Amino acid sequence: MFDRAWSIMFYPQSHRKAGMPREVLKWLQSLELSVYLKNVRRDFSNGFLVAEILSRYYPQEFPAHAYDNGTSLASKQRNWRQIERSLQKQNLHLMKDLIDRSIHCKPGAAELLVQEVYTLLTNQSIRGVQGPQSDFTDEEYQELLPAVARSTASRAIKNNLRITEIMAEPDISTNQRKTEAILQRHLEHKAAERVNNPGRFKGRANLDRLASRNLVPSGRRDECFAKSGGTTSKLCSSSTCRGAAVSFKEIKVHQPVRHSLINN
Repeated sequence: MFDRAWSIMFYPQSHRKAGMPREVLKWLQSLELSVYLKNVRRDFSNGFLVAEILSRYYPQEFPAHAYDNGTSLASKQRNWRQIERSLQKQNLHLMKDLIDRSIHCKPGAAELLVQEVYTLLTNQSIRGVQGPQSDFTDEEYQELLPAVARSTASRAIKNNLRITEIMAEPDISTNQRKTEAILQRHLEHKAAERVNNPGRFKGRANLDRLASRNLVPSGRRDECFAKSGGTTSKLCSSSTCRGAAVSFKEIKVHQPVRHSLINN
């Protein structure tokens, strides 16, 4: 019961169906970390907790005071560079790509990183656990949502291209390729959705179409006005104006006479 409650507390905003493996959760509990864990993706992004975990096994190489528990990109990159240097001294390594994705809070990256740290320090493998999606996108989460609640194109780009990624790699061409890949994947999912649920995308007559059907051409409208005695205050009832849904009325505005001060 306690493990289940911990798992719920540990993953209030997780996009994955399953949380962390039970043995990893028990292992984290036994370490008595100084930070109250609420969100794996956010809490492990700056490397502070990873350094604290490593200090339990190598206290001399990973002093707690040497790491900053900040949220800025500079703090994250500084912490992780120091962690990688200290790991190399112990002939230990973490996947560089996994660290980068964890820094940018990519879906599933932090979960996989914690599992790798667990395996690295305990020399125990995790059995019967399916790893997160290899592309680290929110695709799995979007599939859980109803069609009407899924991301738009702009939201898909925002969800899968973090501002920290742009800050870390400010090259315009690189970010443009990332954006195009996200947009292409979004369009492919929309196309598949149209095939699977064509009824949802049937065209419906909108107000513009309905209004355009009831409009009267200007030539016919002038003819109607001529038949009505040249006044526009009367509704057109001739057969040539049938279907017109709008009546026109001329409004005369009397402006007060302004006397020029020069003439006076």
